[in-house]
Amino acid sequence: MDYQDILFEQESGVVTLTLNRPEHMNTFSGRMGSELSDAYRRCDADDSVRAVVLTGAGQAFCAGADMTAGSETFASQAHDAAFSSSPLERPAWEVRKPVIAALNGHAIGIGLNLALQCDLRFVAQEGKYGVLQVRRGVMPDCQAHWTLPRLVGMAKAADILLTGRKFEGEEAVRLGIASLSLPREEVLPHALGVAREIAEKTAPISVAVTKKLLWQSSSLGPDEVEHYETQLHHHLMGLPDAAEGVMAFLERRPPRWTGNLSEDWPEWPDSEEPD
Repeated sequence: MDYQDILFEQESGVVTLTLNRPEHMNTFSGRMGSELSDAYRRCDADDSVRAVVLTGAGQAFCAGADMTAGSETFASQAHDAAFSSSPLERPAWEVRKPVIAALNGHAIGIGLNLALQCDLRFVAQEGKYGVLQVRRGVMPDCQAHWTLPRLVGMAKAADILLTGRKFEGEEAVRLGIASLSLPREEVLPHALGVAREIAEKTAPISVAVTKKLLWQSSSLGPDEVEHYETQLHHHLMGLPDAAEGVMAFLERRPPRWTGNLSEDWPEWPDSEEPD
């Protein structure tokens, strides 16, 4: 795909995806959704990609939906059978590599909801954040009713979603939405540093199965999680990277991982009713 509304850059196992409509504060467009879906698919399929960082060009991460159509912004889709509240064919949680959101500035509405689909979030202290759709006559999208309560709990999710209020970076951390709030200019470098550490120090299959089970875990009980962990351990312990991780530690050297998702991804275990 010929990207226009995003940028795709790769270096040393880390892909940086940049929402690229800075003249419009990176407001979300249909093309942006298609391009981001395609980029996520590429990152998932490419064994050379170990981590992904999602950020925005200019002073904002994503200031919400593109409302240049005025009163027709939502009305034009009211009777469109093809409309989906989730404009990404592949959300970030389905990418088998860690996806880190570097919120370099404002993330409003769908902008924040895209970040909620990521595995980690670092935010700018100066940014404004919020899920404002109820103040626009519509409702939260991008599965925010599922992602947000997982992060912050039901009471805080209700506060955010039902009021549509804005908050700043430090409160995003207190709420549990973000791991860290930093000055704007430090957000992307910090996220890239975390991504490089993942790319260099963690085994690709280990991270991938851990991520998938982590996102799946909210629908599982503890005995079911134990079943998945056991079955996946059997697969991981039989791979060369399990020996390499131990020897790299004992020999005090960087690990030399050889596993890759295209060849070593396990057959995902079936769920099992605990006895």
